[in-house]
Amino acid sequence: MSRGSVNRINVPNELREILLDFTVNYLLEQPPEDVVTYACEFFNRLKESRNLADIRSPSVGEESVISDDEAPPNRFNSRRKSVFAEAYNPEEDDEDDNKKVVFPKSDAQRQALADSVKDILLFRSLDKEQMNEVIDAMFEKIAEKNEYIIKQGDDGDNFYVIQEGVYEAYVNGENGKQLLVHTYNGKGSFGELALMYNMPRAATIKAATAGSLWAMDRQTFRRIVLKSAFRKRKMYEALIENVPMLKALQSYERMNLADALIPRSYKDGECIIKQGEAADGMYFIEDGTVRICILDEANKEVEIKKIEKSGYFGELALVTHKPRAASAYACGDVKLAFLDVEAFERLLGPCMDIMKRNIDDYENQLVKIFGSTCNINDIR
Repeated sequence: MSRGSVNRINVPNELREILLDFTVNYLLEQPPEDVVTYACEFFNRLKESRNLADIRSPSVGEESVISDDEAPPNRFNSRRKSVFAEAYNPEEDDEDDNKKVVFPKSDAQRQALADSVKDILLFRSLDKEQMNEVIDAMFEKIAEKNEYIIKQGDDGDNFYVIQEGVYEAYVNGENGKQLLVHTYNGKGSFGELALMYNMPRAATIKAATAGSLWAMDRQTFRRIVLKSAFRKRKMYEALIENVPMLKALQSYERMNLADALIPRSYKDGECIIKQGEAADGMYFIEDGTVRICILDEANKEVEIKKIEKSGYFGELALVTHKPRAASAYACGDVKLAFLDVEAFERLLGPCMDIMKRNIDDYENQLVKIFGSTCNINDIR
């Protein structure tokens, strides 16, 4: 029986996502009550939300086992013991954003890094500019064979992305014996969970072969990820305030919606959604104008309306559970906030009546254009 099959400890993806989501919300909101009280309220809200709709659990990427060791000088000296020992308030961070640390990389290295971090929960909501800042800030660490990259129980100062080499993850078992729980073969990442929680590493990572990694220090990680998340929340809260339909949401529901929105950009004339395709979510317009078109009886596209800043579209197919009833195109450069179907069902229940009334308005527009109600049932 192999070592990997004995006493293997598997950390469910959903557990990592929920814990990270809780941490980001706690650090951003800085609630006055203690952590336990806030946690009770947070998980009660999550449970209530799940009673309203089934939520598909997205994968978070590679296993998060955590701690840190060598790299550039003075990155690993201090040791912190409590989970929230370091207070960080993004709103009070006056650091000059123009003083960005950049470690040179080839185009191939940058692409490999982008592919490695794009599915990690903490980085999923970053736009292209923010992702580039993350990649710029990562520095190279050369690993020797049998070197301990991180050790269980040590303070977590760095987040690592594997560039090359094989790395083994161990946890301390009974009688001090180390148990192999995971092997990274030339790809993957580790360390983000301890960086967010400011807690001791949960596992030991050892280089089974010589190799190299990309690393990001704690302060850079917190500044980029937390400050970006803070700015994104504030920006989308302002957008949500200007969408009349969303006034039906409670304050905490608006915050959850702001956190769930994903930035997307489109160039002039680019197709955003296509009539007849399956719906994967809806869109809010952050900046720009979107043109809505529908196919007539001659199979030619006819423009039925334009939607501007603070408007939204794409909800029709989600309400009716049918394919897209129209196509949408960017008029000039457009910035959108995308809400996927799972988050839509979980967060926008209070707005459903308003969206159903919008279907009737949509039908009235079609009658004005085509002169009859023919084919309108196709969108119901």
